[in-house]
Amino acid sequence: MYATVGDKVHIKSRSVGMHEHVGEVLEVRGPEGEPPYLVRFSDGHESLVYPGPDCIVEQRGPAD
Repeated sequence: MYATVGDKVHIKSRSVGMHEHVGEVLEVRGPEGEPPYLVRFSDGHESLVYPGPDCIVEQRGPAD
């Protein structure tokens, strides 16, 4: 997995009725864009994320 600052992280829920968590990558702590990532979620919570198979990284576009 690869991410840069400003990318969006989508973490899908494993439980029925739970919502997807979406956050913005604030810092990439691994070498060459690899995890872990410091992420700020839409509720303002910041966390160090080690993405699993239920995670998708949405690359920011050139105009973002």
